[in-house]
Amino acid sequence: MRSSEAGFTLVEVLVALAIVGVALAASVRAVGLIAQNNAALRAKSLALVEAENQLAELRLARLMPSPGRQLVNCPQGGQAMQCEQVFTNSDNTNIRQVMIRVHPEGDPDRVLAQVNGFLSALP
Repeated sequence: MRSSEAGFTLVEVLVALAIVGVALAASVRAVGLIAQNNAALRAKSLALVEAENQLAELRLARLMPSPGRQLVNCPQGGQAMQCEQVFTNSDNTNIRQVMIRVHPEGDPDRVLAQVNGFLSALP
């Protein structure tokens, strides 16, 4: 005699649990990637702000640094960064070209932001 009770078999329950487990794992991975991208975008945004700040400070100082390269610590938003300032001559002796690259401190090969501009000692 067969029972007329309807229900799920053990195999059906295990398959449903496996599907839910895969979906949850995919969701956790997606949230992790979103958090990583958010941190990277925040670092790049802060680096760009710092590069623009460095260029503004150089322009306001009205100095004409000699051609070459300087490394300056430039923390921003609680992150340790280094600003690489590269000065080159231009055709006009009153104008100097500057390129500012921002790196995470201790990782000079990774450029978070770069800004190019010109400096002039003229009033």
